[in-house]
Amino acid sequence: MDTVNTVAIEASPSLLSAREISRATEYLNSTRDALLAAVTGLDASQWDFKPMPVQWSIAEILEHIAIVENRVHSLIGRMKDAPPAEAGRNDAQIDEFVIAAVPQRSTKFEAPPQILPSHQWTPAETLERFTGSRAHTIHLLLNAPFLRGHVAPHPVFGPWDGYQWILAAAGHAARHTEQIQEVKGCIGFPAAG
Repeated sequence: MDTVNTVAIEASPSLLSAREISRATEYLNSTRDALLAAVTGLDASQWDFKPMPVQWSIAEILEHIAIVENRVHSLIGRMKDAPPAEAGRNDAQIDEFVIAAVPQRSTKFEAPPQILPSHQWTPAETLERFTGSRAHTIHLLLNAPFLRGHVAPHPVFGPWDGYQWILAAAGHAARHTEQIQEVKGCIGFPAAG
């Protein structure tokens, strides 16, 4: 190995493989596309429909997704200062867990106040924020340092590295796209205007 490559690897201990980058890019793109397909063509009554008063509308679900994705960006920006991953950590196994567990809706979680929807944007503004956020997530996947080697705690699943947080952002969108489909399938969901 020549000196230039050695220095590059030492300066960037979180270097991702081409396979990891490809896999995450495909996952981010496919979950974005599924979400956009789920909300395309909705009118105002459909955006705001709530199956029950305590449940979120599609507009609120989308706002929550956009908020969470932006929080993942902030977390990745602080990853270099996060604790190092424990020795012997099996990143590939954790990657698989994130991809399998995050989209599952069989277990419900209560969102903390900082990621609750608050009707701060219109659905069109929220969609624009989400698509811009997802483009930035892909940019971080391709360019951010420290996606491996440092970890930040997830409130339920334990410590994840930056790459796993990116996978989780994609899985989070998939989880809530399923929730959107559930809302659209509820009795009383308004017909298209």
